Amino acid sequence: MNHPLITSINNTPTPPAGSCALWLLGQHSFTLKLGDSVVWIDPFLSPLAGRLIPPACPPTAVTNATLILGTHDHIDHIDRDIWPAIAAASPAATFVVPEPARTAVIEATGLPPARIHGATFGNDFTINGVTIRPLPAAHEQLNRDPATGHYPYLGYVVEANGFRLYHAGDTCRYEGQHALLQALHCNLLILPINGRDAKRLSSGCIGNMTWQEAADLAGALAPQAVIPAHYEMFSGNCAPVDEFCAYIKIKYPNQKVIIPRHNNLVTLVANPLATVKKNKKFKQLSS
Repeated sequence: MNHPLITSINNTPTPPAGSCALWLLGQHSFTLKLGDSVVWIDPFLSPLAGRLIPPACPPTAVTNATLILGTHDHIDHIDRDIWPAIAAASPAATFVVPEPARTAVIEATGLPPARIHGATFGNDFTINGVTIRPLPAAHEQLNRDPATGHYPYLGYVVEANGFRLYHAGDTCRYEGQHALLQALHCNLLILPINGRDAKRLSSGCIGNMTWQEAADLAGALAPQAVIPAHYEMFSGNCAPVDEFCAYIKIKYPNQKVIIPRHNNLVTLVANPLATVKKNKKFKQLSS
């Protein structure tokens, strides 16, 4: 018997062109249905102590994955322990990680190298009709390997079925980020809002945008919708999503904010990418 989340994904009709079906799984984990493809981003399914949101499903239930995208090599993003189970349950799925993490992930998971694609900024790729554009992410700092020029932390612009979204991964604002995103005209932004401070950094918890910084990035780019994320999984690393919403409502009143319920379908419809304009009305079919 399928898990209820997997049943929901599988029973959701193939989204028509220009649309995306989406499920928030907690932290920065999302599942996307784009045409015939099912994309899992940062699936964090281990029953780690301290979780405030339980795993969305067992990894063995993930039988429908086309792509598994890992933004960086931390357990709540690249959950190494559960990748072998997902790989067995979805034998046709391709796994994507930042190139600097690829060798370590292969060794830790035992997955065949052919199933793990190393992503690098400036090298877009398409797998099963889904185009991935890796962008640098500044997880507390904008780290870059001086020898290779590769970034260990990435965000991904995901495009398929006439819909384009940006999953930021774990990142702060950095010079050049706005220009990169402004040129892409994404329909949807998924941004972390948990912030950063000395207490967390001293304990090894490196940070991200504050909710104000994330709101201002969304307000400046004016996508058709923004989803805040990474704010509700661990005590001491949470953020007030209601403050994020209130700030946007006052400062950017035309900006659509979507707060999905965990493991519940949200269907988003956008105009074709060629006609996307700033602040164009975004239709949310269901949540």
